[in-house]
Amino acid sequence: MSKRGGFPGMGGFGGMNINQLMKEAKKMQADIEKSQEELQSKEFEATAGGGAISVKVSGNKEIKEINISKDVVDPDDVEMLQDLIITCINEALRKVDSAQSESMGKYNIPGMF
Repeated sequence: MSKRGGFPGMGGFGGMNINQLMKEAKKMQADIEKSQEELQSKEFEATAGGGAISVKVSGNKEIKEINISKDVVDPDDVEMLQDLIITCINEALRKVDSAQSESMGKYNIPGMF
């Protein structure tokens, strides 16, 4: 092994010794954890049916709130109400996924997310 650390003939991973590499990895891990915590503390909202249904979810995909306008509550058309709720929840969850991809994508680690 060379005296600088790393492997002989490799210049210590392209000029970076193993200690520096480990330091960078720890910093990246801390940054990722911070980004995940920030995402989980956020709330995401979606609406459906022209605002007749609204849903709020947390960044860790827990439903926090569902609001349903009285105008869309029709006992003869429960299926429509169910469809609107499903559409609204799925859109809110897509927003969380999108924010997560955007937040974690900056780390560019293949196969991690």
